[in-house]
Order: sequence, then structure tokens, then C-alpha cells
Amino acid sequence: MKIGILAAGITPDVLRSKYPTYAEMFAQQIAVLEPELSFEIFDVRLDEFPDSIDCCDAWLITGSKSDAYGDDPWIIRLCEFIREIDAKGQVLVGICFGHQVIARALGGRVGKFDGGWGVGIHHYQVSNEVETPLTQKDIAFCAFHQDQVLEKPEKMSSFLSSDFCQYAGLIYQDRILTFQGHPEFSKAYENELIDLYDGVTLTPEVAAKARQTVAQDAIDNQQLMAWVGQFLKG
Repeated sequence: MKIGILAAGITPDVLRSKYPTYAEMFAQQIAVLEPELSFEIFDVRLDEFPDSIDCCDAWLITGSKSDAYGDDPWIIRLCEFIREIDAKGQVLVGICFGHQVIARALGGRVGKFDGGWGVGIHHYQVSNEVETPLTQKDIAFCAFHQDQVLEKPEKMSSFLSSDFCQYAGLIYQDRILTFQGHPEFSKAYENELIDLYDGVTLTPEVAAKARQTVAQDAIDNQQLMAWVGQFLKG
């Protein structure tokens, strides 16, 4: 079974010698859990799209520094591709930017959040109203975003939320699964990003608070990535 990874962003240049790209993070981590899956990466931010949705069995869209509500030609094309995937009933997973652009493509609304940047380890409450394999009511993993889904697509259900992010996890049947946070990020990588953007896009206060959460809080990546792998298998 082949999974197409639509790479909407890439690890910052200064970190590439130490860390895989975002697409590679998913391919490597999921392959350990689901060794029968194979992966093909398409760099959609460079307008490298699959010839057809039929070339892969399921899809995953990575994070990105781009705005999911932007009108760059590749983002518009990606929205059209998402609608094709949905129309055919293929499985689709989205992370951060992927979460947002899927929501946009399917009728939701995305924009900058008035509350500012969400960085560090964030805790989310698991909805009682949506059936998921999550075994606890509080899930924690890395976040790094200023944009959010402000209105979810009508057909999608919210299964993760927090005071900071109302729509942190969205799901549609057994076909579409999206997360605002980053289950692929390690604590070490999150700290590198915080250091990189401290005093640039993050205020020193936001960066300091984020570092504290990374130092103190445990993350539930293994459980989340296991779900992603199972979900992609359909």
C-alpha cells in the first residue's frame, strides 16, 4: 500500500543537517509502526503534484510556514487536489498547515488567531462525543502555529480542543483525520524551533514559556502516530 506525502513545507535550512524533512519524519516514523506501507513524497510547495490521485492509496499533508488561507497558485491547486481525494473517498491525514488547508478546501474558515502563537507542549481535551482510539481524556504534543481553523467544515467533527485552540483535531468518518499540533515533532526538535524563532517571530516571553512546557510536560506522540499509521491503512 502506497502513501502519498504532500510536502507543503520543509525543515528550516539551518536544521537540515540534524533533522529529516517534515515528510521524511512521517515516512520514517510510520514505517517503523506499519512496515508494509511504502511512501512517495511530492513537494507541492514547488508545484510538484502527483499526476493523478490514483497513484497512491492514501494521502498525508505536512506542516508548512505558508498560510493555508493564502492564494499562492500551489495552495489553490492543493485545495482542488484535496477535493478530488474527498470526492473519490480516499483516506487523507493533515498536520498543522495540512489540518488547516483541508478545512479550507472542504468549506471551513482559516485565519490568524487573535490569541497569538501556540508554541511548546499543548494539552488538548478529547471529546466524549466522537469515537477515537485515544485512551485518555488529555492528550499532549508539540504545537507551533499562529493560524487556526476558525470554522470547521460542516461534515467534520471536532475530537480535540483546548482553551487556546477550539478545533485542534478534526475527523470525518474513517476517511479524513487532521491535527493542529505536530505528533511527528520530538521535544528536541521543538526546542530547536523555539531557539530559531525566539526574538524573530516569537517574543522572548512566549519562547520562555514554551521552553518550560517542553522541559516539564510529557508528550503522547507514540499513541498519535500509531493512530495515524492505522488510519492511513483504512
